[in-house]
Amino acid sequence: MSRQVRQVTQARPAKEAQTPAGGPLAVAGRAAARRLRSLRGRTIALAAGAAAVVGALVVAGVLLLRHDDRPPIPDTRARHYTETDACLLTGKDGITAGTTAAEVWQGMQDASLTTHARVSYGQVTGEQSTGNARPFLDGMLQRSCDVVLAVGRPEVTAASRTAPHYGKIRFVLVGGGHADGNVTTVPTGDGLRADVAAAVEGAVRARG
Repeated sequence: MSRQVRQVTQARPAKEAQTPAGGPLAVAGRAAARRLRSLRGRTIALAAGAAAVVGALVVAGVLLLRHDDRPPIPDTRARHYTETDACLLTGKDGITAGTTAAEVWQGMQDASLTTHARVSYGQVTGEQSTGNARPFLDGMLQRSCDVVLAVGRPEVTAASRTAPHYGKIRFVLVGGGHADGNVTTVPTGDGLRADVAAAVEGAVRARG
């Protein structure tokens, strides 16, 4: 009887795991390089974002300064006015450039520079008649106008009829009326601006 012999094939040793070229140090170096590249990219991105934010803030600041709606600081050299008021009564066109009233208004402003009297004007709206001008004139008298100027036929007529009842108020009638007591007349034409300025100055000084 023959003996069976079991052949046992010896297993070949497994291939050793291949170590990447360069060894562990090289692997660590490459990993560090990748890490640095990643950090560098983030740093650049953060720097770019910060620059964009700063730029936006600068632009916003410039726009805010350019469109600042705050009222300007008042001029400390602003003129100080006296308690005297000179008021002008005009027709419906007011002090439109090129009108007689506009030249009268310029003369009043000239007088204001000299006397420091306050000047203002009001225009008659609606029907251009003496009857309709009277309420507007009364309004000026109620506002304590010390010197009243009138230009335009209805306005001059209304002021002329009212003047005798207000002896303490000085009236300057432009282009009509009669000088008497507290009434001064100024003709229209050349030199109107200067004549009005002189009349207003005289009326203000007459009030003391």
